[in-house]
Amino acid sequence: MKVTKRNGNLVIYDDQKLVSSILRANSETDEELSTNAAAYLSDVVIGRLAKEHDIITTALIRDGVYRALLEKGLPMTAQKYRDFSKTEA
Repeated sequence: MKVTKRNGNLVIYDDQKLVSSILRANSETDEELSTNAAAYLSDVVIGRLAKEHDIITTALIRDGVYRALLEKGLPMTAQKYRDFSKTEA
């Protein structure tokens, strides 16, 4: 699967990069999230997006992960993730 970045480049989706970003955001909080839970969350978000959109963008991924973290009861991780992903290119 390919993802369109903000600069318009098309890149191959890397699930480990997304899981790593989620865990990095979580490490900045007191909330608990295991590597397995982050990987599952990533899979769920990407699965939803693949069903709903022909072209997946980094913005869609960011928003999907943000919502999924909120649904999981991790508001601080969600905010840190959103902050981190806005600064990454």
